[in-house]
Amino acid sequence: MQKINLLYVITKLELGGAQKQLLELIRHSNRERYNTFLFTARDGLLIEEVKSIDGLRLKRSEFLERPINPLKDILALIEIYRFIRKNNIKIVHTHSSKAGILGRWAARLANTKIILHTVHGWSFHDYQSRLIQILFILLERITAKFTTKLIVVSDHDRKKGLRNQIGKEDKYVLIRYGLNFTEFSIEDQSLRKELGIDSNDLLVGMISCLKPQKSPQDFIKLAHLIKYVLPDTKFLLVGDGILRRKVEGLISKFNLQRQVILVGWCWNIPKVLSAIDILVLTSLWEGLPICALEAMAASKPVVATSTGGIAEVITEGKTGFLVSPRNTQRMSERLILLLREESLRRQIGLNAKDSLSSDFSLKNMVKNNQDLYDDLIKEEKHVN
Repeated sequence: MQKINLLYVITKLELGGAQKQLLELIRHSNRERYNTFLFTARDGLLIEEVKSIDGLRLKRSEFLERPINPLKDILALIEIYRFIRKNNIKIVHTHSSKAGILGRWAARLANTKIILHTVHGWSFHDYQSRLIQILFILLERITAKFTTKLIVVSDHDRKKGLRNQIGKEDKYVLIRYGLNFTEFSIEDQSLRKELGIDSNDLLVGMISCLKPQKSPQDFIKLAHLIKYVLPDTKFLLVGDGILRRKVEGLISKFNLQRQVILVGWCWNIPKVLSAIDILVLTSLWEGLPICALEAMAASKPVVATSTGGIAEVITEGKTGFLVSPRNTQRMSERLILLLREESLRRQIGLNAKDSLSSDFSLKNMVKNNQDLYDDLIKEEKHVN
């Protein structure tokens, strides 16, 4: 059987849920069935890791980048189009919003028969101007018309897409994020030792890019509120980004140098989750944050803002707590409750782990994507 050329397109290889899932798809691709290609931005934290994957053909773009830049965007579209044509690509599967638009239009222009897009949260949200929202919704509507299937990781994103008239019901496929559950079953306190955190200290963690979407300043405000009630509690912020300087400014303003620890990016997330007592997420908008699922797999309670599809996995008071975005007062109350009651932390953590079904397994995620490819190839052959 002749191999099929499969191209993945993603805007940037940074540390995020979309990138993690894509790398797992690539690592577990059927090498006997597919030749796998990846098109992405020139720079990214995961570039070296991706370069080490056997059999993957990587193309780093001169023009693809996250900010909107009409000239560079057109050049990136042309670049993707030429890459598709040159390599006789039969399936294009895009991830992330910018690459999702440019990659699908390039595939359309190249007359690619199977065009897929995974929605890791839509490009439009409530914190944009209405004009920008309308523009992005219009782009998604038009692009959906020639997209073979829209893969969503949460039912919330399916409903949001349909509510905004992006594609029809039968165009959507739900494929949950996949985890290697055994990876998060470790007991490893070495990070605490490295950071000088006593084994008896309570440690609240957040794993996040320091960008406006994640609202990391609210994490610092939480530390400030809790300092007056439980002054020995420590707060670990894992990640980096454009808001780091503002975060550091707030730490100084509130005199939280003893409470808050910034460690930058960390590749060993299971080690981080093993070290903390509670995971916090202060996002303003989300698709489905994978770090919440990872914390649940590690038996850690999650206190998060109720955004995107997170309410599909967290049951209030049973597997975690949800509060509205920017409500740091309410979030601090939930955190204080968990910090004061060890038995409650343990029970909610165990409930969270037990609640994750096989739908969230890595094996299931890979299988569902590859079954979809196979089904669409069969349909295409039948039509022809």
